[in-house]
Amino acid sequence: MTVTSVRRPTDPEAADRFARDAQPLFDALLRRARGLTKTSADAEDLVQDTLLHAFIGYHTFRDGTDFKAWLLRILYNRWVSTFRAKQRRPSEVPVDAVPESDLADSASRSSTASRSAEAEALTRLPDGELRSAMATLPENFRTVLFYAEVQGHTYAETATILNIPRGTVMSRVSRGRQRLRVALADTTHASTAQIA
Repeated sequence: MTVTSVRRPTDPEAADRFARDAQPLFDALLRRARGLTKTSADAEDLVQDTLLHAFIGYHTFRDGTDFKAWLLRILYNRWVSTFRAKQRRPSEVPVDAVPESDLADSASRSSTASRSAEAEALTRLPDGELRSAMATLPENFRTVLFYAEVQGHTYAETATILNIPRGTVMSRVSRGRQRLRVALADTTHASTAQIA
């Protein structure tokens, strides 16, 4: 665990405003963090890290910007950073403690080290066919669909999180849905052809 020296914003009103604005969003941040990390303990750590970084960088927040979307973007960025750091430093386990069947599984999982956090999150979707269909989409469509459809963000929130125009989000969601329908239809057609 790294201990970070925190410098309070020089304006005490800014610190109070940050606390006042962030407090009502805590549950939403925690829900989103649980969706990303899949464990309560990791989610709480992620929210704490997010709020720390947001507090330190609060001087960069511009009035008129959606505060919730700003915090969610920081949360996502911190999760990606943590995820990538974990991939660079795989956990060490004595080989004797790992069953042989798990050794084969770990070899297939090690190929995920070069995948993006979005791609890894999509692999956690419960439906294999949907996951396969999503994997066929170009990354820009897949990412926008992930935020707008899977995570349930509005187009405006998705645009802020991805730092792209709202119209681009709308276009990519529409085109992504079309491509996803085609991919799902192809998957369904292929599976029914195998049965026959």
